[in-house]
Amino acid sequence: MTEIRVGTCSWADEALSKHFYPPGTPPAERLAFYADHFDTVEVDSTYYRLPAEEMVQRWAERTPERFVMHIKAFGLMTRHPVKLEQLPTDLRDDAPVDEKGRVDRPPREYRAEVFRRFLAALEPLRAQEKLGGILFQFPSYVVRKEASLDYLRWAREQLGDDEMLVEFRHSSWFTDDARDETLSFLEDIGATHVVVDAPRIEGAKNVAPTVLGLTSPTLYVRFHGRNAGTWNKRGGSAAERFDYLYSDDELSEWVPPLRELGGKADQAFAFFNNNSSSPDGRGGRIAQAAANANALRKLLEAEHVPAS
Repeated sequence: MTEIRVGTCSWADEALSKHFYPPGTPPAERLAFYADHFDTVEVDSTYYRLPAEEMVQRWAERTPERFVMHIKAFGLMTRHPVKLEQLPTDLRDDAPVDEKGRVDRPPREYRAEVFRRFLAALEPLRAQEKLGGILFQFPSYVVRKEASLDYLRWAREQLGDDEMLVEFRHSSWFTDDARDETLSFLEDIGATHVVVDAPRIEGAKNVAPTVLGLTSPTLYVRFHGRNAGTWNKRGGSAAERFDYLYSDDELSEWVPPLRELGGKADQAFAFFNNNSSSPDGRGGRIAQAAANANALRKLLEAEHVPAS
């Protein structure tokens, strides 16, 4: 069956920087150290700024052959409002700005130029066959309706030959009536459904359920933790929302579905988005994402499911 490639969402969050790398590791050396332990990673910094090709070139140079980097789409590409200063200076004059100083709902032509620059900057990874998919994590206010489907079709066209990974954050996409239609739609446009493990919060619309299914040859799973108490905390940080150290019992629940879906996929990835730290039982602390990833890998191997 397909090997499950396990990694973390970012290699540079604060918890990893403090508790995963050897003390004193320079920032420029962290990616190479990470790549000694994991063979795939999500890049989340590109959600906040368009990537520069020179930086992407350094990522390619600091990772070994077969390493795969999945790139999170810039906020404007996933219909998030962004601050004007997050855009390149030459794009700011033509940007429509709301009363809060944010760029929101720009015309398609403007958004298309953002797509073009984003994708062009990834060429060093593409050239070395290290580019995985482009992760489109849509906000919870992107609900299932025709306008949203139209945008997804358009965005998929912009990507050309690059893979589109789609994660929804509103439950309307996966109600009993909509689930099969959503998966069929993603399959029809050639996009990958992102499977999630997240808190179960009764009545909450801003967390999608776990929907096991493939819409492309890629299995892609993101583990957000099950911290229901912080998911909707007003003013809470990402570290608080995803503050979660999975137990072995919780991760063991995932061994059968990963075996089953991995057996149907051509490639399979599992990423942990837990960007906080926990006590290690010896007076220190551990980075949750790396600890969770290593724990899942061991559990898969113990059940003879190939994992890297």
